[in-house]
Amino acid sequence: MKVRSWFSTCTTTTATNAAVPVSHTSKHMVSDQSSVSDTATSSSSSSSSPSIQSNLSLQTLPSVPSLHSPISAETPTVSYACVATLEPRLPQQPITCIAVHQNRLYVASVHEINVYDRNTNYSHLDSFNGNDSSSGSIKAVIFTDGKLFTAHQNCKIRVWRMSTMTDVKTKTNKPYKLLTTLPTINDRLRRFALPKNYVNVRRHKKRLWIEHSDAVTGLAVNNGMIYSVSWDRSLKIWRTSDLRCVESVKAHDDAINAVTVSPDGTVYTGSADRRIRVWAKPEGEKRHALVASLEKHKSSVNALALNDDGSVLFSGSCDRSILVWEREDSANHMAVSGALRGHERAILCLFNVSDLLLSGSADRTVRIWRRGDEGRYCCLGVLGGHSKPVKSLVAVMEEKDSNGVVLNVFSGSLDGQAKVWQVLVSRPSNITSTANTTLQSLKIN
Repeated sequence: MKVRSWFSTCTTTTATNAAVPVSHTSKHMVSDQSSVSDTATSSSSSSSSPSIQSNLSLQTLPSVPSLHSPISAETPTVSYACVATLEPRLPQQPITCIAVHQNRLYVASVHEINVYDRNTNYSHLDSFNGNDSSSGSIKAVIFTDGKLFTAHQNCKIRVWRMSTMTDVKTKTNKPYKLLTTLPTINDRLRRFALPKNYVNVRRHKKRLWIEHSDAVTGLAVNNGMIYSVSWDRSLKIWRTSDLRCVESVKAHDDAINAVTVSPDGTVYTGSADRRIRVWAKPEGEKRHALVASLEKHKSSVNALALNDDGSVLFSGSCDRSILVWEREDSANHMAVSGALRGHERAILCLFNVSDLLLSGSADRTVRIWRRGDEGRYCCLGVLGGHSKPVKSLVAVMEEKDSNGVVLNVFSGSLDGQAKVWQVLVSRPSNITSTANTTLQSLKIN
């Protein structure tokens, strides 16, 4: 299988010898536009190890109109400070995933997950899965029903018991305990004896349809269901109550890199076949059906994000563009409304919070976009500081009032570092001297 998603597992060259994993700084970091390494080397144990040169990313789409709105007097002002740089225990290893749950920050460094306390200056609480490199790189982390789910390079999804603060402080129990792996043994036993439960995954090789046969690259959760996608081109749906796989769909013609689910249960998958496919369960039916195929990107689709109500979809691609898709009143799927341009290399991750969109790229920067009037978007600024591609993004809104919003933004890079940014989005008339002393002005590109 030819796979175009090049950014998955890269070996970094940034060394870290610090005994303490957190270093604090308020130094302003501007966007570094110098070239980065064009080749990403995969260390996957999987049968198909994606690798592609980042300089093969195509020009953005000239046929799709730009939604960029120029800076004006009414444009909010963005200020920021990098308040922490986290360096997990594994030296010189890329950050493959970042997630936030309650007051904890989870940073996956290849196969190990490090946990930090957001309430105590990002002190290191715990690490787990570090002794089992056979699981391969961790591609995604989600939380539901008091459990933590991790997607792995070795085709598996692991289920962990979430720790309590008592566990962390007393160390009387393992703060994170592995409960099972999906598909579970019981699920396998229910199906292994019947030939109809096996599917061809490649020539002369069959597997149970409930199993992924390549790296699991994305997870999403909605209404008691977990959705997983893989380089094996399939979308699988798992029930959280008993952890059984209830559905498997051959969703794309090439590796699937991203999945997201709207509040109404509509599923979006993005693939190296350049398509975004929309899935929904028709009324009265038990299985998801293909609703639409969104085909505007000219290269691999790497990242997807939805706005809060699911009416706007954002997609990022190796063609360096972020496409904005909006739901049409006359249809139950999305239509492209325009493109956001500015990144110089492939878009690797997207995250939406309120009316702000964050994008991370192989150009080593994070851009902050804001939706304005009439569906126009303004690039408020660029966070620069990573020395390699930005692979993962998460943001948490801390405050929102008439003066603006304060965000904590977490970015993970193939340089082996996770950075914590405090971002202030202020309305022009409400910028105070206090904000200016705590946050430094963000360079606007």
